Amino acid sequence: MTDSAIAILDIDGTLIDSNYQHALAWYRALRSVGETYPVWRLHRLIGMGGDQLLAALGGDELENRVGDQVREQQRHEADALLAEMSPLPGARDLLLAIKERGHRLVLASSAQEDHVDVFLDKLDARDIVDDWTTSADVEASKPAPDLLHVALQKLGASSDASSVMVGDSVWDVKAARKIGMPSLVVRSGGFGDDELREAGAAAIYDTPADLVKALDDTPLA
Repeated sequence: MTDSAIAILDIDGTLIDSNYQHALAWYRALRSVGETYPVWRLHRLIGMGGDQLLAALGGDELENRVGDQVREQQRHEADALLAEMSPLPGARDLLLAIKERGHRLVLASSAQEDHVDVFLDKLDARDIVDDWTTSADVEASKPAPDLLHVALQKLGASSDASSVMVGDSVWDVKAARKIGMPSLVVRSGGFGDDELREAGAAAIYDTPADLVKALDDTPLA
């Protein structure tokens, strides 16, 4: 991919170190309605959209019984942890490096709009990226590929445009794979390399900073 491409980057967990805070927020939200699940099980689902997480965790019965209530409480719990969520090493440098190579750049997130605003400020990214998404843009979140379609549409690009996904979870990789988009992954999601490769990851890096160093060996050269 030597011509200009579109880079679609996940924010939560990929650029911002937030996965474990989100797992704790879900844990606390579930406890507030009398439901206790091991934090490790919640962590394994972080990166999947909140509209799908509870059904994946406890089945449709859990979703139907407490879904809306838990999601609302999770937002409050996550709000209280926002100050602890910081950019991962090299996160902003990665955005700059992608733009310096002439690619277009969309930050794709299914987070709430106010959280995305905070993350954009933490990254000082508003003047770098071409556009971004929030939970308001899609009905079905990852691992459904809807968010990636919306990210392309934000730039007026078709689904067969030259594009690359950068994420941190198997849910990012699976969403990209569903529409034939290659994916580069950082390890901050806490998934094993074997899981990420089985899901379809093209390459895996420790941090965004490591991806910056290797960028010329990727489809975003």
